[in-house]
Amino acid sequence: MKLLVRNLDRSTTADELHDLFKAFGTIQSCTVVKDVTTGASKGFGFVEMPKVGDAKAALINLNGKLVGANKIRVKKAEDRSA
Repeated sequence: MKLLVRNLDRSTTADELHDLFKAFGTIQSCTVVKDVTTGASKGFGFVEMPKVGDAKAALINLNGKLVGANKIRVKKAEDRSA
């Protein structure tokens, strides 16, 4: 299950995001989206977890959690249709 993590502090790294979610299970992939030109974080990222139960537990427990100076928002990522 792929999760969208919004409202990240701009200084949050992919490693920090990975560490936050790994408490709930195996992480398949973890990325913080960055601006192509500046390389600065856009304030959101994606975490993919192979087990749906683990992903749901992470979503429930981490949505609204204070990370750095921001309360993050976690939800199921929508499938992008081309």
